Amino acid sequence: MPIVAHNDLPTFARLRAEGQNILESDRALHQDIRELHIGLLNMMPDLALAATERQFFRLIGQSNQIAQIYVHPFSLGGLQRGADARAHIDRWYESFAQIRADGLDGLIITGANVTGANLAEEPFWEPLIEVVDWAYENVTSTLCSCLATHAVMQFRYAQQRRPLAAKRWGVYPHRVVDRSHPLVSSVNTLFDVPHSRFNEISHAQFDAAGARVLVESDEAGVHLAVSADGLRQVLFQGHPEYDIVSLLKEYQREVRRALIGERLDYPPFPERIFRAKTCALLDEYRTMAEHDIDRGRQPRTFPDTRIASELDNTWRDTAAGVVGNWLGLIYRVTNNDRRIPFMDGVDPTDPLELNAHLD
Repeated sequence: MPIVAHNDLPTFARLRAEGQNILESDRALHQDIRELHIGLLNMMPDLALAATERQFFRLIGQSNQIAQIYVHPFSLGGLQRGADARAHIDRWYESFAQIRADGLDGLIITGANVTGANLAEEPFWEPLIEVVDWAYENVTSTLCSCLATHAVMQFRYAQQRRPLAAKRWGVYPHRVVDRSHPLVSSVNTLFDVPHSRFNEISHAQFDAAGARVLVESDEAGVHLAVSADGLRQVLFQGHPEYDIVSLLKEYQREVRRALIGERLDYPPFPERIFRAKTCALLDEYRTMAEHDIDRGRQPRTFPDTRIASELDNTWRDTAAGVVGNWLGLIYRVTNNDRRIPFMDGVDPTDPLELNAHLD
């Protein structure tokens, strides 16, 4: 069943226009179908706030075939917001107080932009830890994306992220290294994942935390790991929610920053996303744009539309499969009437234990 449009959030209209099946709330109320309530803690900066919201709504909607999904977006204090983003949050997002009162079946926490090396010094740290602590005791499973994974590893497991020599930026091949876990047992054993980060948690650090590494790349490192219990925390370092143009738009923003002097170097290409002829086109654009600036003119328009038509998405199906498996596990360990905390002593990855508990 599809995501339920339980309010007038503009993302629902956008997804309908894309052809995604969105269920109106009045129809949902008349269907005798199980509900799942998933929180989305969106910590992304203003320019990426709505896009990240759409990406996760889209990924959830494309992966779920078992229940009516209600997605509840919320954000944190301590994150600087402009007027437009604040109005969007005030109008469409729920408060954490309301989320906590109503309960959730699952929670997704997005990445965020940070200003320093130590996450504990960020203004959003304490509000984030409050959410993570609450979810650990009261939500069946929390799925963390990139920066959120780094925060959880630092806060709960004393494993602090380490800076990379250069930004890890591109689309990289990954392999399933533990096929026994139901999150990945039904997906391709080799697939791509986008990454965009300056820091990482290593395989050895996940091991030290007692986590199980499920998906890894020789080039990009660990992408997917789970907490020792198998489900309470699902930890992504990559960005499987990304749209086909996400890295292109990020590259375009960095090019603009270089052209107006906000960054000293011209950005390298994200790895493994542009074909040779696209790279040649972008090199030509750089030459002409810099020539425009030398002559006192505004740089010409970036050829994003032309480039976008040449891009390939090599990660979405597997991303939807993993998220669908995640929702399926949550479905199995929550009851029909009320969200329940994680069951201590029950291995959610063991069908026999799960079935015994549910019986």
